[in-house]
Amino acid sequence: MGHVTELLSRDSTRGRLTLTAVTLGSGIAILDGSVVNVALRTIGTELDASLEQLQWVINGYMLALASLVLVGGALGDRFGRRAIYLWGMVWFLVASALCAVAQTPGQLIATRVLQGIGAALLTPGGLAIIQSVFRREDRAAAIGTWAGMSGIAAAIGPFVGGWLVDNGGWRWIFAINVPLCVGVIALTLWATPETRDTTPRAEGSGHGFDLLGAGLTVVSLGALTYALTASATMSQGLLVAVGALAVAAAVGFVVVETRSRSPLVQLSLFGDRVFSAANAMTFVVYGALGVVFFILVLQLQVSAGWSALSAGLTGLPATVALMLLSSRASQLSARIGPRIPMAVGPLVCAVGVLLLLPVGRDATWWTVLPGLVIFALGLALLVSPLTSTVLAAAPDRYAGVASGVNNAVARAGSLLAVAALPALVGLSGDDYQDASAMTSGFRASMVICAALLTVGGVVSWFGLAKTTHPRP
Repeated sequence: MGHVTELLSRDSTRGRLTLTAVTLGSGIAILDGSVVNVALRTIGTELDASLEQLQWVINGYMLALASLVLVGGALGDRFGRRAIYLWGMVWFLVASALCAVAQTPGQLIATRVLQGIGAALLTPGGLAIIQSVFRREDRAAAIGTWAGMSGIAAAIGPFVGGWLVDNGGWRWIFAINVPLCVGVIALTLWATPETRDTTPRAEGSGHGFDLLGAGLTVVSLGALTYALTASATMSQGLLVAVGALAVAAAVGFVVVETRSRSPLVQLSLFGDRVFSAANAMTFVVYGALGVVFFILVLQLQVSAGWSALSAGLTGLPATVALMLLSSRASQLSARIGPRIPMAVGPLVCAVGVLLLLPVGRDATWWTVLPGLVIFALGLALLVSPLTSTVLAAAPDRYAGVASGVNNAVARAGSLLAVAALPALVGLSGDDYQDASAMTSGFRASMVICAALLTVGGVVSWFGLAKTTHPRP
C-alpha cells in the first residue's frame, strides 16, 4: 500500500490488521529481551560460559537495541516508518536463525548483537506507526493495546523460554522467531500504510543523517556497559580509561546534537517537563525490571531447584495482569491524568519485589506468588500510561524520535542495571551455579530494585505535578 491518505479507525479491518502487525512484531523483539533469561543456565552449561559471558548474551542484545533505537526512530520518520519496520523484521529474522545455530559463547554474543540491531530498527516503528496512521481519538486505546501486548510479551518470555528449553532445547527460543517474523512481514505488507515526516525543513537545515551522533551513542553505551560488566576483573587504570571514554562520548553526543543541522535527537523535546520526567522514570523503573526478570529465574533454578519451565511460569501473573488491565489503566490515565498511575505503579512494584526476598533453597509457589501478583498489578498500572504520556508530550512529526528516545531510555536502563548489579552484589564467574552465592546476591539485588522503583514513583509524582491529562 502507498502513503496514508486517510487516518485509520481502530475498529476498521485495516486498523485491526495494522495494530496486530505492529503489536506482534514489537512483541517478538521485546519477547527476545526476556525469553533468554530462563535459558541462561542451560546455555552456560552447554556452551561452557562464565557469568560474564551470560551477561553479554543479554547485554549484547540490549546494547545494540539501546544504542541504535534512536537511529531506527529517526530513519522511520525520514525514510518511511513502514519501510524501516519491515527492514527491521527481515534483519531480526536472519539474526534469530544465526543465534539458533551458534556453537560458542562468542558466536552467540555476536549474533545477539545482530539481533539487537534488527530490534532497534523495528521497535520504535510500531509506536510511530500507531501515532501516525490512527485517528487521534483512537490513539490512546491503540497505544494501550500495544503497551499491554508488549508488556505481556516481556512477561511471558520466561514461560515460553522455559517450555522450549525443557521440551526442545535452548536453540528453539531463537528458531521460533523465524515463522513469526514471516507472518508479521506478510501482514504489514498487506495492511499497513506508509507514513513519514513530510514537514518542510527550515532553510539551512541539514538533509544528511546524523552518523556522528549515532556513533557516539554506541561508543558511550558500549564503553559504559563493558566497564560495568568487567569491573571485577579489569585493572583500575583500564576501568578509569573506559569510564572516561563513555563520559566523553556522552558529552560529545550532546554537543553534536545541539549543533547539528539534522540531529538524531531533537533535544528540544526535553524542554517539555512531562517528556523529561516520564523518561527519567522510565530509566530507573526499567532498570529495576530488567534485573528482576534476569535474576529471579536464575535464583529459582539454581537455589530452589526449579525446572526451566517452572521458573518461566513466574511470568504468568504479569501476563494476566497486563492482558486484563492495560486498557483500563490507559483509560484511567486519560480520565484523571498520568501522575497517579505512574507514581503509584512503581511503588506497588517495589512492595512486590520486597515480598520476593524469602525466595531461596526451599522456595515454593506460595513463597513466590504473593510478591509476583503485587508486582504484576503495579506493572499493569504504569506501562500504558507511561507510553501514552511520552508520545502525547511530543509533536506528531517527531513520533518516531519520541518513541525511539523512550525505547532507548528503557533499554539503556535495563542494560546498565543488568551489567552493574551482579558485580555490585558480589556475583561473578561461576557463582550462578552456587546456591549460597546466588541467594545472597539475589536478595541484595531485590533490595536495590525496590529502591530504584521507589525513586521512579517519586520522580513521577513530582515531575508530573499539575498534569491532569496527556497533551492531545
